[in-house]
Amino acid sequence: MPTLCSGGRLSTNGGDDEWAHTISRAQPMSEREYVSMNTKTALAHAEHRLNQIPATSEDDGLDFSNLYLFCPINVDEITTRWMNPYIPVLGQQVKQYPAGVSAFIFRTLKSYAGIAARGRGVLPFIHHTQMSVSGSPAGSPLTTCLSLIRICETPSPGSEATAMMMIQREMQNVMESSTGYDDLCLLGAFQAYLIYCLVLFFRLDPGTTAHLRPAMMSLQTLAHLSSKQGLICMTDQQRTRPRWEEWIVTEIKRRTLYVMYLFDSVLSAQEGVPTFLGTELSGLPAAASKLLWQAPTRSIWEREYNIHLAEWTEQGLTIDELWPMPEDMDEPSIAKRRRRVDHWLEDIDEFGTMLYAVTVCTHGG
Repeated sequence: MPTLCSGGRLSTNGGDDEWAHTISRAQPMSEREYVSMNTKTALAHAEHRLNQIPATSEDDGLDFSNLYLFCPINVDEITTRWMNPYIPVLGQQVKQYPAGVSAFIFRTLKSYAGIAARGRGVLPFIHHTQMSVSGSPAGSPLTTCLSLIRICETPSPGSEATAMMMIQREMQNVMESSTGYDDLCLLGAFQAYLIYCLVLFFRLDPGTTAHLRPAMMSLQTLAHLSSKQGLICMTDQQRTRPRWEEWIVTEIKRRTLYVMYLFDSVLSAQEGVPTFLGTELSGLPAAASKLLWQAPTRSIWEREYNIHLAEWTEQGLTIDELWPMPEDMDEPSIAKRRRRVDHWLEDIDEFGTMLYAVTVCTHGG
């Protein structure tokens, strides 16, 4: 029968048919009953999801050791971002999201929580290689999260509090273990913690922020720890192709950061406090092209990256190029930026489209 290991992690110790019973029982369940009825279902769905992920070829041999990355930004400003509404900082720019944009962000992030809970599809800040054994080994924070979060798909009446307690316990365990994580495991912890926050806010305790503000502080701490290990490949400085593994890690980190910032703006709107432009992220690349992000094998990705280098003879588009035009920017520079954004738009995936929709409707283009 499945049980809870130390820290709230799930463990299965044998075959038990309790999981097959309907989850929609009228009376509240104990934690042990709740886990027993959901664990095998969650693992079955996780296995089904893995079978739908494009597999890398046998000779791809993912190796995430010895990554040559660097961090071009002041990551300390990420971990202190929660203080911005209360302690004014020189140069802060308030973001005034139109009501329609706020609703769009809210519903988009809510869909991410649904994807995670239902186990259908892959979140746009999780790379398909992370679903392989070598990309995200069993027992990693992300693997644990994607299994545990399945208990939130159709919780029985009265069991939401139990599910919330289990998730919060695992969140605490992630934070307590974070100091011992290597870079790859720390990245998985950052992603997992973000997913837990999304599910808590959008599915288990909709619209409540009281318990999420402390969680956001922890999330920003994980973002800081992961980001300072590197957000850009060293080879980007020479305009040469990095290792696939290096690119995967940096692209995941940036996408997860951008989602975290959007979620922070949702919480700020719920609490009636201002949200600020993430100027500390200036210079980071915007979301990569669909062909690069979804490349199923190393050889295909290398081919697409060679094309990317040939097309982008200068630096690729950065996230701040989607923000308001600087007041002192002249017309030729404005025209050049718009051409670069147009070029970027030709190849982006749904995640990039979402980022563009939010920024252009907020700041104009």
